[in-house]
Amino acid sequence: MIEIKNIKKSFGDKTILKDISTVFHTGKCNLIIGTSGSGKTVLTKCMVGLFEPNFGEIIYDGNDMLKMERDDKKQLRQQIGMLFQGSALFDSMTVEENIKFPLDMFTDWSYAKKIERVNEVLLKVNLKDANKKFPAEISGGMKKRVGIARAIVLNPKYLFCDEPNSGLDPQTSLLIDKLIKEITVEYNITTIVVTHDMNSVMEIGDNIVYLHQGRKQWEGNNQEIIFSKDELLNNFIFASDFLQDAKAMRMMEAKQVSKS
Repeated sequence: MIEIKNIKKSFGDKTILKDISTVFHTGKCNLIIGTSGSGKTVLTKCMVGLFEPNFGEIIYDGNDMLKMERDDKKQLRQQIGMLFQGSALFDSMTVEENIKFPLDMFTDWSYAKKIERVNEVLLKVNLKDANKKFPAEISGGMKKRVGIARAIVLNPKYLFCDEPNSGLDPQTSLLIDKLIKEITVEYNITTIVVTHDMNSVMEIGDNIVYLHQGRKQWEGNNQEIIFSKDELLNNFIFASDFLQDAKAMRMMEAKQVSKS
């Protein structure tokens, strides 16, 4: 579990995060949504230690990261997996080498043990036997799966995903959502997903935090969001005809259940 309390962050005289408090639950897909400039990226960078907030607490399983000594912070960061928006694979490395990279950096395992672990996570993301391929030889969806494999190779307790479906077709996006959900539940990870993909919100949004102009405007799950009366949230999430139809359908289903 990650709890943030009263997080404030400014750059010069511009305030980006305005007193944000929430809890990201273990074994759940916790989504952060909002328009560009709402503070999503700044919040997650504060949470992983790339930015330091001006005020507040960032508590990982009872321990405030902002009060940790340097060695404790380093140990914490080794428990954090990161899936970057563009996958961020090394073009000159094979799939196997890309996934093995964190093991080379943070473990003293034997080569054989590292390869064994690489093969385990490749199997988990359905990329068995892709070891020797280079990023240029695989599809965008496969690159995302390699990124997920690399993010979980160290058995992280916390997984941060930045726009995991960016640039993917709808069918591949659904597969990535399903994979993130499976990994979160199976390994009991605290997963935080920053996304603009409203299909992801509806599919895997166990806990959703909606930011608006640096504030937490709304919080709930993918069932509650359908019935939200928050005008700003509704304008954001139900902008498309598809999602408007989804909201109408779910509200109709709920009324039918209540009458029965």
